[in-house]
Amino acid sequence: MLEKLDILLVGVGGQGTILASKILVHAAAAAGYDIKMSEIHGMAQRGGSVVTHVRLGSAVSSPMVEEGRTDIILAFEQLEGLRWLSYLKPGGTMILSSQAIYPVPVLAGLAAYPENIPGYIAARVPDTLVIDALQAALQCGNAKAANVVLVGALAARLPLERALWEQALQQTVPPRLLEVNLAAFAAGYEYRKG
Repeated sequence: MLEKLDILLVGVGGQGTILASKILVHAAAAAGYDIKMSEIHGMAQRGGSVVTHVRLGSAVSSPMVEEGRTDIILAFEQLEGLRWLSYLKPGGTMILSSQAIYPVPVLAGLAAYPENIPGYIAARVPDTLVIDALQAALQCGNAKAANVVLVGALAARLPLERALWEQALQQTVPPRLLEVNLAAFAAGYEYRKG
């Protein structure tokens, strides 16, 4: 059992970051970990920043991860991965969706979306996995399952049995969407760099 693991899940409203956090929490709880979770929502509408701090270990006291101390960042969107990069500890892991969602200032022509965010992050974080979660989810039958593709990629890096993750999916997604989400989870779990 891990003594401590700090994870940030970052994305924008409507991407399913909260559901992904709940899947993680269910799987970790089933494995016997003490867990603390804290959700932070930006704008209360789709497109606003959403961040979930998840801390798990043998005994966890605070729900918030400190800047520069995060073990893993699971970024559902490129710019959100860049925005929260300073929270990653040296030697940490970045799992980054290749999806770009332009914020309102970019859409309005008031700002530019940064170029080559995945390359910038990978140059600073040797353990970076860039995954086309949206395309993988589409291949599984539902673009909305991109969040679960990312959960699968995270699960492959954690010492929790795969069966616990699949059980967590059964507890958190509606039965009519379970099959596509199990396929999306498997796609992320089995994803390899390059």
